[in-house]
This record gives sequence, structure tokens and C-alpha cells, in this order.
Amino acid sequence: MNRILVWDLPVRLGHWTLAASFAVAWLTAESESWRNVHVAAGYVFAATIAFRLAWGLVGTRYARFSSFVRGPKAVFSYLGSLLTTRPQHWVGHNPAGGWAILGLLGLGLVTAMSGIAAYNDFGGELFEELHEGAASAALALVGVHLAGVLVGSLAHRENLLRAMFTGYKNGEPVAAIRRQAWIAAGLQAAWITLGAMYLKQVVG
Repeated sequence: MNRILVWDLPVRLGHWTLAASFAVAWLTAESESWRNVHVAAGYVFAATIAFRLAWGLVGTRYARFSSFVRGPKAVFSYLGSLLTTRPQHWVGHNPAGGWAILGLLGLGLVTAMSGIAAYNDFGGELFEELHEGAASAALALVGVHLAGVLVGSLAHRENLLRAMFTGYKNGEPVAAIRRQAWIAAGLQAAWITLGAMYLKQVVG
């Protein structure tokens, strides 16, 4: 096994932007004086999800949904292997982690869209309750995701948290991606900034 590049820059930038914006939005949710910060964080969160969905279709190998979205059989097979002395090793997201990513993106999208609707007094209390419920469900799934990262790190003897900072994991050289996608990362940063500003201007 060698240290190989797995996570491109847009994946890592998107991951930490989602984590930071969600954390800020959650911590400021109940404060009226921090409402503008809460809303701004929500706009950044929404713009980041939009880019990640697109990058999941056209990004580098392990960024694409096709590389980590697997059926229930693969998920249970992977989870079962964690109880053995030779757990399955996936270069990108493992099947269980892939489902967690989809769940987080889906709940995040519902949270963002319902939050925008509630902020503009659309739909009465319906979207407020949906917003709070989806955010709470997303937070619970974040907890599951973190537990999975810990278990995976111990099972495979590699620091998965560090990998999401550096982009490097253990694997065969042939499995590495060839580029960091710097141009895409620049476009991503611009999209997140301009997208958030545009949403702010359109919806108030």
C-alpha cells in the first residue's frame, strides 16, 4: 500500500464548507440577534450542496456518485466485514459511507430549501417544522457519519479524518486520481460566494 491521492480539492473544500456552514447555522438557530449570520450560513450551505451534486456527476473518480453508491447487499457485506480480521478496504467511500453521504446531502437540501421558504414566510409553520426536523435528522446522521469514520480508521489503520484534509489515503498507485482539480475548486469557491450572494439578493 502507498499513500495516493484520492480526494480532490473540490471534494475536500466542499466537505469542510458544508461542515462549517452547518455548524454555524445550528449554533445561531435560536438567537434572534444572530439571525443574519444563521441565514448567511444557510445560503452558503445551500450553494455548497448544489455544487457537490454537480461534482458528483462530473468530478474526479472518487467524487462521483457512481463510485460509491452501492446496493444494500454491498452495504451489509461491508458492515459484516468489519467484524472480521480482514475488513473490506475501499479506496474511496465505502458502501455504508456512500449511503451516509447521500443521506446528508438529501437532508441538507431539504433543510436549506425549507429554511429559505420559512425565512420568506412561505407556507406558515409547515416549513419551519420541516426545517427544524430535517436539521435535527441531519445532525443525528452527522453523528453516525463520525462514528463510521472512527470505526473505519481503526479497522483499516488509517486516519480518515486527516485524509479529508490532505486528500491522501492508502492504496495501490494505479488507483490514484491524477489531479487536484484546482480550476474546479476555484469555480467552486466563486460559485459558493456568488450563489450565496444571489440567494440573499433574491429572497431577501
